[in-house]
Amino acid sequence: MTKLHIRKGDTVIVLAGKDKGKTGKVLQVLVEKERAIVEGVNMVKKSQKPSAKNPQGGIVEQEASIHISNLSLIDPKSGKATRVSIKHEGKNVIRISKKSGEEIK
Repeated sequence: MTKLHIRKGDTVIVLAGKDKGKTGKVLQVLVEKERAIVEGVNMVKKSQKPSAKNPQGGIVEQEASIHISNLSLIDPKSGKATRVSIKHEGKNVIRISKKSGEEIK
């Protein structure tokens, strides 16, 4: 199992691809594939059959996954992209912003 610098609920910025520069909240992290689903980023159109939830069916727009290497965490202090260092305190793992030195919640 690989360790990733991004977790569910983090605010990230896209570094590469068609949505470069966009920011969003991480909805889900796919650890095995090293990908993440970010709110409002990498939108794709998908056709859906009629169901109880969507009785009309039709074309629905939803987020697709994006590779973790194309994402960077946003610094809590400056609001810009930052790298992450990891500090171990007993069993707890604390992520620290390289740009400001602040703890990332």
